[in-house]
Amino acid sequence: MDVAPEIYDSTEEERRDFIKRKYHCISDCDMCGLCKVFHGKDPENAYRDYIDGRRSFTEVSADYK
Repeated sequence: MDVAPEIYDSTEEERRDFIKRKYHCISDCDMCGLCKVFHGKDPENAYRDYIDGRRSFTEVSADYK
């Protein structure tokens, strides 16, 4: 599994691509559960602070545990 790019040495696009790869929609809600985990938000919206470089991946992930 890929490790989340650190904010200080990655671009916004690299972070966005990481989130898209890690949390891609498989179009099978009964098997996946991502929508439930992120409270109905698209993962890209849920991780907006990480993508924008305001908070680390770990900090944002803690919001959804």
